[in-house]
Order: sequence, then C-alpha cells, then structure tokens
Amino acid sequence: MKRKALTFALIIVTLVLMSLTTSMTKSAKAADTDYTIEKVNHAIEVMYNGYIFINDTIQINGTASDGFLIGFPYKYGSHVLRCVAYNATDVFPVSLNVPLENRSGFYGVKINFLQGTPQIFTVGFVLSNNLIVQESFNVSRIDFPKYPSLTKSAVNCNVSILLPEGSTYMSGASLEYSQENLPAFTNLPADVTFSLTEDAMQIVDIKELKREIKISGTGEIEGSDSYRITNKAPQGTSFFEIILPQNASNPSAYDQLGRGLKVDATGKANRYQVSLASPLKTEESAVFTVRYYLPGECCIEQKEGKNFDLAFPLFQHLNYYIDQSSVTFVLPEGAKMLSFENASVAGSYSVTRDVFQEMLTVNREGVFWLDSFSVGITYEYDFLWLSFRPTLWMWALATVGCAIAVVWKRPKAPISVTVPKVAIGVRSRDIKSFVDTYEKKRRIVLEIESLKTRVRKGKIPRRRYKVRRRTLETRLNTLSRSLTDLKEKLRAAGGRYRDLMRRLEVAETEISGVEANIESIEARHRRGELSLGAYRKLLADYERRKDKAETAIDEILIRLREEIH
Repeated sequence: MKRKALTFALIIVTLVLMSLTTSMTKSAKAADTDYTIEKVNHAIEVMYNGYIFINDTIQINGTASDGFLIGFPYKYGSHVLRCVAYNATDVFPVSLNVPLENRSGFYGVKINFLQGTPQIFTVGFVLSNNLIVQESFNVSRIDFPKYPSLTKSAVNCNVSILLPEGSTYMSGASLEYSQENLPAFTNLPADVTFSLTEDAMQIVDIKELKREIKISGTGEIEGSDSYRITNKAPQGTSFFEIILPQNASNPSAYDQLGRGLKVDATGKANRYQVSLASPLKTEESAVFTVRYYLPGECCIEQKEGKNFDLAFPLFQHLNYYIDQSSVTFVLPEGAKMLSFENASVAGSYSVTRDVFQEMLTVNREGVFWLDSFSVGITYEYDFLWLSFRPTLWMWALATVGCAIAVVWKRPKAPISVTVPKVAIGVRSRDIKSFVDTYEKKRRIVLEIESLKTRVRKGKIPRRRYKVRRRTLETRLNTLSRSLTDLKEKLRAAGGRYRDLMRRLEVAETEISGVEANIESIEARHRRGELSLGAYRKLLADYERRKDKAETAIDEILIRLREEIH
C-alpha cells in the first residue's frame, strides 16, 4: 500500500511540475512576442510600365523575436513578384506565402529579424501589371489591397496612392485616407479609376535589359542599353520611355535590324522617349538598343601610378520593373582588373578575360529602384597601350612595304612566250545530260518541300514521310554526284561554259544562304525575339532574293538548251 501511495504521489508531482513548466514557457514566449503596432503608412504607387509597388512602413512597440507577419487578401498573392523588408541599416530575410496564424483568405509574408526587433521597418511588395485594367484609351483602373492585413490591430493606419505623373483621379478609393484602430486580419480590396495622358504610362513587360559600359584608354565611357519589351496593353504602342544613367549624352537608338529610331528628350532628367519602328500590338515583342556617352570624370578616379578606380551606380531612379538584367563593364584594352566591390550584391557575376581585355558582368532578376547600388572596380592601366593598335598597323604596313620593295628590286627573269590554250571541246550529249539531270534535281527538291508542308499540315503520316524523304534524298545525292562531274566537263571547256558554271554556282550559293536565313528568322520569331512586322519584312526580302537567284538558274539552263540545238 505504501509503495502504491508513493508512486501515486510522484505522478501527481510530475504532472504539476510539467504544467508549471509549460505555463512558464508559454508566458516567456508570449513575453518574447509581446508588441503593439503603433502606426502603419500604407503607400501604393503605380510604376511607368504598370506594375504596382506597395510600401508599408511599420512602427511597433515591443519585441517580435519570432518574426513579424503581414499580408493582404489572397487574390493578390498570385501577382506578387518581389518582396523586400528593410530599415535604415539592414535588409531582413523574407518568407513568402505563409499562413497568417492559420487564417484562410490571406496571402502572408513573414519577416525574420536577425538581431533584435527594429521599432521602425518597411516592407515593400511589387505586384504585376495585370492588376491594371484599361477601360478605354486613356482611362485605367487599378485594383489593390485597401489596408495591410496584420495579426494585431494597428493604432493608426495612413494610406496614400501615387498615380503616374500627369494622371487625373476619377473615382474609387480616395488618394489619401486613414483608419484609426485598424482591426487585425483586415481583408478589404479597393480600386481607383483615373485618366492619364498617352505618355504617362505604358503597360509593358521589360523582359530583359542588357547594359554594356565600355571604358576607353583615355577615360571616355560609351554605354549601350539593349531592351526586349512586350506590349501588355489592349491597344498598340509606338514608343517607350527609357531611363539612362546620370550625365548621359548624345543618345541614339537602333532596332534589331540596325535601323535608326527617333529619340526625344522628355524634359525630365535622364529620360528619353524612343519611337519604335512599327507599333507593337498586344503581346508583340520588340528589341531595340540605345547608345550614349558618359564623361569619365563622373565615374573614374586615377590613383597613384597606373591604378584607376571606377564607381558606377546601377538602377538609379528606375521607375519601372525589369524581369532580367545584366550589366557588363569592359575595361580598356591592356587593363588589368585588380579588385571589384559589390558585384555579388546583384545576385551573380562573372569575370571574362580575353587576350588583351577583361570584363566584369553582373546579373540580377526582378529589378526596380530599391535595387540601386554601385559597382566598384580597381584596375591597372598603362597609357602606352594607347599606341598598341597604331603600332601594329605601322608594323604591318612596314612589313608589306618591305616585301613589295624586295619583289620590285629582284632581277627580272627572261620573259617566256606562252601559247594560249585551246578550249577543250564539249559534246552536245554532255550538255543535254547536264540540263536533264539538273531539272530532275530541282523536281526532287520541290517534292521534298511539298512533303514537308504536307506532314506539317497532318495530311500524311510522319512514318510515311520519313520513308519517302529518305528515298528522295538518296536519289538527290546520286544526281548531285553526276552533276558535279558534268560541271567539271563544262567548266573545262572554258569560254562561255565556264562563265555559265560560275554564275550557276553563285546562284546556288545565294539560294542556300537565303534558305538558312529563312530558317533562322522563323526560329527567332517563334521564340519571340523577332516581331511580326520585322519577320514579314525579312521574309519578303529573302524570298525576293531567292526568286532572283532561281530566275538566274532558269536563264542559264535555257542558254544551255539552245546550245544543244
């Protein structure tokens, strides 16, 4: 009995201790996450290319050692492209698409504080331009979360909406409003309708921006920005506004075919409007390049001896969102890169070393103005390299001059009398065989092209197509070998026959090159690298060249048929 009583007493004591420990742990954890939200500034801004930036600056009182949760109605979750959390000194890790304390209907984000809890911090979201609806040519409506969704009530929440420059408010939520004692888990969407001028906003995806910064030996800087954009607006667009680095001058633009495009200053610092070669329809893409110059003294500083420091700011004042970007710094010929700074901030980087030149490339996905930073490069350069190319040319000219002088001054050999060779005769049956064989070859080529078209349209089974094409290609190879022998016979005959064979080979080479070019532009058009207008223009030009070459072949065959008779 005593043993049972003792055992029972020990169990009771253990349970009591466990209960006390759990209670103390919960109390300690609650103490660690005990904070109040004093103030939230909820700012919504519409970027130039239609993306929406939501900036929540939050002031709390207390400790949030387990992190801070914030979100908005779940319907906006699929539009989130970027989320950043930061304060004046740090950038904080962010976990996307987390539950808000197991509440449904929300898209949540968790901010993890590294050391201590900042009392003021900012959370920024970039949302896609699918949240903008163009109701007419110059009237648009944006959809956005009216308030942030928080797990605790906020004493005060101030909201401000910044529309594109030149816009006029029409209806919807006010551009400035506030809410006292904002409840936890607020789930309210809102919208604003506004009118705007044509150049105030372009609903465009910037798929890629490739920037090249080339530094000359004299310290001059030449920049080149290549854009690949896709129109997302329901109507066509004929221009796009670009932002160049500070102090850029003499901008010029070109499309992917090298044709010049019009560039106009907008009146705003470092902003220019590029007119496209042809209006982009919805979902059409275009590629264009802008070249400009920068003064070396704004970015380059000479140190002791032969050392130079380059400090170049990236993505400053960027009022649009870019899917993929890369910046390549090309050092002067003969320069040696000693060190570089902040390249890893972009995400990834690479160093390329050629025989006489070195380059640094930094890459980053999802870029907007909060991603601005400066890349620093220290390199060594000797100004003697400025004379490197001219010296090579002088040596080359001197070598050629010496060779000419030696040949000119050497003793002249006795002039021998040469007897002109008589052209070898050609038989009519060889000419007839050549013409007939060439016609057979052209018919087989046409039949192969017809087979390709029929299998592409599904008119014949692919297996039958492969068998038939293999048979035709075998016959074609046999005919090609026969034609090669006959060509040599006609070429050996000299005179007009040699000239006809030469013209025939030129036309055949032209057709082969044109067909390769047509395959290339078809592949580029399928990948979206070539707009429909540019594709059609190139295709028409190549087909015209092909028809001209085929006409030349027809004329040659007619001339040869006349020789038979």
